[in-house]
This record gives sequence, structure tokens and C-alpha cells, in this order.
Amino acid sequence: MIKTDILIIGAGPTGLFAVFEAGLLQLKCHLIDALPQAGGQCSEIYPKKPIYDIPGFPEVLAGDLVSNLMEQIKPFQPGFTLGERAQTIEKQSDGSFIVTTNKGTKHQAPIVAIAGGLGSFEPRKPLLENLSKYEDNGVAYMIKDPEVYRNKKVIIAGGGDSALDWSIFLADVASEVTLVHRRNEFRGALDSVEKVRHLKNQGKINLITPAEIIGLQGKDTLEAVVIQKTGGEEIVLSVDDYIPLFGLSPKLGPIGDWGLEIEKNAIKVDNTLDYQTNIPGIYAIGDVNTYPGKLKLILCGFHEATLMCQSAYQRIFPEKRYVMKYTTVGGVTGFDGTKKEAEKSVVKSIE
Repeated sequence: MIKTDILIIGAGPTGLFAVFEAGLLQLKCHLIDALPQAGGQCSEIYPKKPIYDIPGFPEVLAGDLVSNLMEQIKPFQPGFTLGERAQTIEKQSDGSFIVTTNKGTKHQAPIVAIAGGLGSFEPRKPLLENLSKYEDNGVAYMIKDPEVYRNKKVIIAGGGDSALDWSIFLADVASEVTLVHRRNEFRGALDSVEKVRHLKNQGKINLITPAEIIGLQGKDTLEAVVIQKTGGEEIVLSVDDYIPLFGLSPKLGPIGDWGLEIEKNAIKVDNTLDYQTNIPGIYAIGDVNTYPGKLKLILCGFHEATLMCQSAYQRIFPEKRYVMKYTTVGGVTGFDGTKKEAEKSVVKSIE
């Protein structure tokens, strides 16, 4: 049983920043996320896309924002349960909650903060007749360990950042990388597109556009794919692995069955004072919640996380009166013993 002060469901930017705000209150956090790494959409879908509305950053890449947040919360030593989906929740006699994942991992906390963004993500699968036969037998929708593809023939389908970035990365890992996209134009970052074209010219990536994969072949495991070029012939290409990267489809998932008030696939919060749901002790912050005037922006999620943590502190320690101190005054004291604070001025007496 993993025990913590605040259990955060969703390790996107809002969930990560909640760790920092909770840490300032000396509250420990543990995060659950269905994705294999922290960062949510910023890491999984558009890590190299710039974001322009983060205060203090005229421009920051989504992946860099996640890296900065991870560095910011490091002193507060959060725990992570990644690659698992929060499945069930049970309220205990002491008012705490036990959240169990789809893999059976149990977590207990007096506060649950749902920061699941648009929900749990499921891969958008191509409409191929025998696709399920090859899942985990040559077909994968996410790359968790690139070394799996060492010295293999890999074909990637897609036109976004994930398809481009992984094609670039695997060019130095796999024996052969082929990128197939149904258009000649890509939706990814310009520098990634240029890198792919450069690697194609070097013979490190096979680029087939405009085209689609229309069939899979193999007895027990994937052995080949059938590619249909737009207005052209069919190509049968021998491969070891096929990775369709068409993005992720957001779903509220099992959380929708927890007795929370749902409005248009989002969790309705009672007010904007602390973003608590209709179940006391359960909060919803970030894109997963809804209330009058709601804006689905990362910076709004940061604000919501801050107020949620203040309310959570009062709920955990009702007998204590918390006096907020600015970090410019009190500094930041981590659970790892580190302390960041401004240098104090030294006033020397004049004799």
C-alpha cells in the first residue's frame, strides 16, 4: 500500500505543479498516470511544440516545460505510479481514500486530486482488419523502450511530432526505419520535418508519402505490411515492427464511475475557491474540470493547483492555521534537506 498526503491522478503539467505547491506546505504527493512517463500530452503528443502563454517564458517547448517542472519538484521527492490507470476508489471509515489501479496497485491518501487533463489516453488505432492479431506481436502504439527495436526493421505511420521524433531517434537504433504518411505535408515542428528529410537524403530513413498502410501480413507475428501509395501501386514491405502513431484519444475512463458530478465529459467542481468536487476530499484541477468561465489553459491549471493545495492543507490539519509565506521571503525547503533562499543582506554597524 502506497500512502501519501495528496494522491494526484494525472502527471501532466497541472499535476506536477501541484506537487510543488503541496511541498511548500510540507505535504507529500504521489502521482498516478496511465502513460509510461510524466508530462501528459506535453510529453506524449507534442514535446517539441512551442507554448507561448506560460508566464515568464515568451516561448517554451512543451517537453522543456515538463523537464523544468520535474526539476522544480525534485526537492519534494514525489512518488510515481506510471503506466497504470486509476481504476477504483473506496472511501475509508477515517475519511481517507484507497485508489486501486488496473494493475492492482493500491494507494491511500486523505486527499485525492484529479488532474487527468482531458482524461486517460487511449491510442487511435488504424482501421486494419487483422490489427489485434499482431498487437504485442509486432504492433505497438507507444514506444516505452527504444532498445526493443535495436537492429530491427521498423515502420512508423503518422505525420505529427511523435511520428517524426521517433523516426529520427530510431534512425540510430533500428537497422531500417520507414516513415509512412498519407500526405506530403507533416503537422510536426519544422525542425523535425527538416531532420527527417535530411536523414532521408542520407539514406537513414525511408520516407513514403503520400501513402497509407492497408494490410498486415505474418503467420503468428508481424512479417510484412502492405502500403498503398496514393494513386499508385501497392508495396509489400518486410518489417519486424509496425508503430502507428496517430495520437491519443482522451477518455474520462473509470473515473467517470466514481460518483462524481460529470458535465460534458468533464468533472464539475462546486466552486472556484478550491475546486473540490461533490465528494468532499476529492478535487479536480486542470483541463479535467469544468465550472462557469472555465478556460482550458495550463496557466489556469497552475492557479487551480495552488488553491487546491491550500484547501487540502486545511482539510488535513483543521486545527492548524496556515500563514502563507512568499518563497521570496521563506525560500523553498525540500524533503531531501535542500534549501533555496535569497541571500540575506548584512548590515554592518558604522563606528
